[in-house]
Amino acid sequence: MKQAKFSVEENQVDFLNGYKSYGFKDKSSMLRAAIDKLRQELELETLKRSANLYAEVYSADKELQSLTEEPTAPWPE
Repeated sequence: MKQAKFSVEENQVDFLNGYKSYGFKDKSSMLRAAIDKLRQELELETLKRSANLYAEVYSADKELQSLTEEPTAPWPE
């Protein structure tokens, strides 16, 4: 595992020092979990923005709407 050096605020140090009360074995595992959670939340926000943009494009594109609303042709027998 790689190591990194960074600065945190005093209240963040106090919070990290309580790692045991949150069920973590050490401060590093608590910080890794927090970073993973933040990454997931940021990725989810990116997906939501992307979905909203696709919805805007779809709602403004009548030709695309008609293509997706056309009934599918039956399979040849």
